[in-house]
Amino acid sequence: MPPLVIQPDSPDAARDAVHHAVQALAEGKLVVFPTETVYGVAASAADPEAVEALLAAKRRPSGQVCTLAINHPDAVWDYAPGLSPVAQRLARRCLPGPLTLVLDTHHPQSLVHQLPEPVQRAVRREQTCGFRVPDHAHVLEALRLMESPLVLSSANLAGQPDALTAEQAVQALGDRVALVLDGGRCRYSQPSSVVRVEANRVRLLRIGVLSEAAIRRAASLAVLLVCTGNTCRSPMAQVLLEQQLAQHLNCPLDELEQHGLLVMSAGLAAGSGSPASPEAIQVMQNHGLNLDSHASRPVTELLVRFADCILTMTAAHRSSLVARWPEAAPKTHLLAGDHGDISDPIGGSVELYQRCAEQIAAHLPAWIQQLDRASLPVREPPATGRACGS
Repeated sequence: MPPLVIQPDSPDAARDAVHHAVQALAEGKLVVFPTETVYGVAASAADPEAVEALLAAKRRPSGQVCTLAINHPDAVWDYAPGLSPVAQRLARRCLPGPLTLVLDTHHPQSLVHQLPEPVQRAVRREQTCGFRVPDHAHVLEALRLMESPLVLSSANLAGQPDALTAEQAVQALGDRVALVLDGGRCRYSQPSSVVRVEANRVRLLRIGVLSEAAIRRAASLAVLLVCTGNTCRSPMAQVLLEQQLAQHLNCPLDELEQHGLLVMSAGLAAGSGSPASPEAIQVMQNHGLNLDSHASRPVTELLVRFADCILTMTAAHRSSLVARWPEAAPKTHLLAGDHGDISDPIGGSVELYQRCAEQIAAHLPAWIQQLDRASLPVREPPATGRACGS
């Protein structure tokens, strides 16, 4: 019998379709979901027979493993306890999204150990597992309604092109699946990028939606400097910190990102695209630094979530930021620590800007010493061959 294909055309229809999919998965059937990357075929990870049916439907060669789809980025910690800082950054910054994280699951408290043995064999290789949090409402809602994760693989036959539409998934798998949710053509229409993380070592197993540069950036240790308008203090602090970090690492200024370090700045009351003040540009030129291309930007939730360490110019800045994003409190600090605020030089003379820059520069070495050098990502040569992930 051909699979039932549902094309939800309203929020109510989408909700009903997801409930139908969850019921089918609970009954041991295979369901095809749209994701942001390619269409995927899924089975309940609590059902060994369904997982075996998935492998048979795919005609997957022995030794190739599937992905474990989970319902939230925070769930990665449950399946791979003891995540390294690099793995934590990638999970926090890229999930939900087009990334498959391949992580160690040997920890005795890993929830992978609670899966049936046949299912573990289907998703684990050498005590590692690939994890996905797909960025598509249908599959995410199904995952939230289920008591178990999903074993997920691309909805095609092994070795054949990925299915980018529901019609292609039906052509590939036919009556081997019970239900297909038709979400139209996939947003990215290419597979997820697959990254193996072991401690602070990052190896790209498959290039997909995310480029090597994007993954490198997402794995980096990031510091965010915050002031009011992002035209004076925080831009100066950004380039001064970059300069001191480059000296500390004995590398050229333009190679900081290659060493896994990002320095950013923003303002709590900033607009977008304003240049640095002329005085800030002149003072930084005296330090051998360039603010000519600086464009202001406001502090956003995305920036706050991305940052590993946030340094504010004043106590009022910190209070305002933490009031808006309370979860950022542990990583948000005064740049000057117990020494008080960095005074705003806006409207003042070049000499006042110079004193402000000197004040900022004097407090940066202490923060450089506190940055965890051991958590900087180390890039491994890309691996060859097809990896798990959809």
